[in-house]
Amino acid sequence: MPKYHATVPAQGGAEDLSEDAQRRLRITGAVAAVLLVWGASAWTAAHLHTDPALHTVALFLHLAALVVGFGAVLAIDYYGLLCILGRRTLRQVVDFTAPLHVPVWGGLTGLVLSGVLLEPQLSSGLTQVKLGLVLMIALNGVYASTLHRRLEGYEGIRPPARLLARGAVSAAVSQAGWWGAVLIGFYNTQH
Repeated sequence: MPKYHATVPAQGGAEDLSEDAQRRLRITGAVAAVLLVWGASAWTAAHLHTDPALHTVALFLHLAALVVGFGAVLAIDYYGLLCILGRRTLRQVVDFTAPLHVPVWGGLTGLVLSGVLLEPQLSSGLTQVKLGLVLMIALNGVYASTLHRRLEGYEGIRPPARLLARGAVSAAVSQAGWWGAVLIGFYNTQH
């Protein structure tokens, strides 16, 4: 008598989730992480006091993180503009910008961590706006990462205009957030 082997697939694992469900789970996790880090950093900043030497080191690290993070954002958005102007293909833009997500997130992380040590005046309306802009930048970064993954799928095919428009809006939100936070930070150091 022949033996039959039945294979029962594991249930409840990642392989049971559709690709769309996995994507939604990643996005939800990323948004939750952003909110957790943002809230924890604001709480810590309200309860932490640094000595002048540490404040000076934190200021240097803050500026270095700004150069790294915002510099990468400017490069990404510049390449996007070149694509809109017809000077780069979408494939060139996607390939060029893919590795730049690391310095963007690294710079943003450095800004948040060093910003905690700069003892921001959380009761100031401008500082609250800046914190809101930082949160907006991070959440937009999660959104931009999902857009980037979608654009990678359009090899040799022009993406729908709606998807390109969403990318342009995301870039505009990013620029407004970064420039707004920079201007408020500069203003706060002068007053």
